[in-house]
Amino acid sequence: MRLWLQIVVTLALLSAAVPLAARYLPASHPWLDRVGLLTPMSSLGFVAEAGRDTGQPAGQTARRGHGGSAYLVVARPLEERALNEEVAAIGSARGVRAVSVAAEVNGRIDAIIVAAGERVEQGQVIAKLDSRAARFAVEKADLLLQDARAALDRAKQLSASGAGSALQLQEAELTVRTAELSLHQAEYDLSQHTITAPISGWVGLIAEQEGSLVDSGTEITRIEDRSSLIIDFRVPERVVSRLTIGDALQASPLADPTLVLPGRILALDNRVDETSRTLRVQAAIENRDDRLRAGMAFRISIGFTGDPHLAVDPLAIQWGATGAFVWAVRDGKAKYLPVRILQRNAEAVLIEAETRPGDLIVTEGVQSLRDGVEVTLADAPT
Repeated sequence: MRLWLQIVVTLALLSAAVPLAARYLPASHPWLDRVGLLTPMSSLGFVAEAGRDTGQPAGQTARRGHGGSAYLVVARPLEERALNEEVAAIGSARGVRAVSVAAEVNGRIDAIIVAAGERVEQGQVIAKLDSRAARFAVEKADLLLQDARAALDRAKQLSASGAGSALQLQEAELTVRTAELSLHQAEYDLSQHTITAPISGWVGLIAEQEGSLVDSGTEITRIEDRSSLIIDFRVPERVVSRLTIGDALQASPLADPTLVLPGRILALDNRVDETSRTLRVQAAIENRDDRLRAGMAFRISIGFTGDPHLAVDPLAIQWGATGAFVWAVRDGKAKYLPVRILQRNAEAVLIEAETRPGDLIVTEGVQSLRDGVEVTLADAPT
């Protein structure tokens, strides 16, 4: 008795669940069609008349509007947009100019005028070496020059009075010229004891201290002009022919990806690396607020504009068992169009599809469509 009661209750539940599933679960229509229940339920009004030769994915059986009217949809005309391609790379930055400041003569550091991290202008004194010996040499050369000039004056007087020869006058003039050159050399040697900034920029760490003995060529510090940064990076050889000097790009430091800076291609190498099949590129970006430092890593993004392709609203893209598709309005009826997605963004999706001139693409009302049904445009485009 209990078994028969369970069977009756199960059949009652199934008899109530099947019509509900047919009305509210379109995915159940293929199963109902296979067991022969879909057509009777369509005649009873639970679902619309089933269409079998629609070419659309399972579960897309459409329902008619009230009173059997055409389906109300929102559709938009096809557009054409360029296919945008982006090439990304990682590069390292350096200052637009950078020099090492070194002593040019041997000596002891007498004073260091600047501090690490300080900005200096070209020609500003950075450090001084002990220059007493060089000053003595200048004074000696000056005395010799004065003596040579006095000797030249006497030679001129003797030559004018006829007591001196032309040869003596010539030798006196040569002695003056030699003394002048010796003075110039001594003054130059004295200037080498004062170390100045060869460019404007920011001073790096000071490598030596006051009182240290340094040799010619010993690096004191490094000055880098980072008002602009040069970024070295590499791009694949497939885009080499599409790059030109002056092309725009965007750079973001890996330490702060939210910071996006505009830049320009500054230089292109003349040879593709045979091992990596990449080309070395240099780009320049501004650093006016001095937020960035040389040596930082940057993500470089270069955009290319490609050929135009069909573009549809992202809402128009549907998915089925065979892939992506859209509903087109053609001659007042819905047309199922398989598509291949080329590029997707927030505003549009670029596709490849077998469209015709005048096709409209449905963006709203796609849930109730099937191939060949009549449609009415809610806002027909002018």
